[in-house]
Amino acid sequence: MDQFLNDMEKEKPIRFISRQLKIATDNFSTLLGSGGFGAVYKGVFNDETMVAVKVLHGTSDKRIEQQFMAEVGTIGRVHHFNLVRLYGFCFDKNLRALVYEYLPNGSLDRFLFTQEKILGFEKLHEIAVGTAKGIAYLHEECQQRVIHYDIKPENILLDSKSCPKVADFGLASYATGKTLI
Repeated sequence: MDQFLNDMEKEKPIRFISRQLKIATDNFSTLLGSGGFGAVYKGVFNDETMVAVKVLHGTSDKRIEQQFMAEVGTIGRVHHFNLVRLYGFCFDKNLRALVYEYLPNGSLDRFLFTQEKILGFEKLHEIAVGTAKGIAYLHEECQQRVIHYDIKPENILLDSKSCPKVADFGLASYATGKTLI
């Protein structure tokens, strides 16, 4: 784990301390959603940057630690318009968290499986193409190719203009030269 953290210091994600995230999220008061590995909270930093903070359950659980390292190790090293941006992470004794850009329209499944908002064919086409571009970048254009393994509407997030960004890299892994895509 120490080697992993040292490697991440050389990359772009910022290492936050738990106090910074508690302040940014108003003590984790605005829940955006939750899943098997953790809960996501809305936050804002002093410079008015909106963020989504994914707090992982079970800080001593090996599966959680592996998911944490997979997510920081993959999305923390790749940058593309159609991939959610990881601003940083927290790896304190009592808090494992990932800090992402905030995407105000939430996940694609909200639009596909509810009557809350309806997207027209043109917008759905744009979302499909943008999602495909993000996946193609991961599979073919990254210096170290990445396989996501969990593409589904819940993992496609939409920004304020409903542009798609692929998210949730907890199951992702690096592709080897022998991997067929």
